[in-house]
Amino acid sequence: MELQVEARNMGIRTTWQNKIEKEKERLIRHHPGIVHHLRVSFERTPHHKEGGYELRLVATVPNDTVVVKRKGEGGGPLLVEAFDVLGMQLKEMQRRKKAQKRVKIQEYDFSKNNTATIKHVYPFESYGFLATPDGREIYFHENALKDLTLDNLNEGDEVRFSESHGDKGPCASWIRAVK
Repeated sequence: MELQVEARNMGIRTTWQNKIEKEKERLIRHHPGIVHHLRVSFERTPHHKEGGYELRLVATVPNDTVVVKRKGEGGGPLLVEAFDVLGMQLKEMQRRKKAQKRVKIQEYDFSKNNTATIKHVYPFESYGFLATPDGREIYFHENALKDLTLDNLNEGDEVRFSESHGDKGPCASWIRAVK
């Protein structure tokens, strides 16, 4: 990981520099290969209401940039807080990335042959509901449609689908017309 430390209107204290190095090592240990470049920017500010320092962490990660800004009176506590927030944001990014990979794997699993009928279609809102033979309702979004469009669907049409668990309950990860 490339590290760049800069200061404006002040000098960087040795204790802060040591803390930055420790936090860099912690990021490498907990998020290996995620952060490619990290810039730590300290600025002495004249704003007495927000404190005397402004700290900005800018982390370059694959396909994104994460920025954390903090203002306060003490540089050390700002460093601790900013690096904690950065760590949480990186952890959340990794969690979302893993969840997306799981959905993609399920999305193209056409071996499951659950059948259902279209119960409701809301084309202007881009979603609908399936009715399963056992009486359950399964939500679907138009992105789950594989060889059809919402305009081609009618209530009562029979379809094949794969079920997964969404944020609010069961949902269809893919839907195909029964041929």
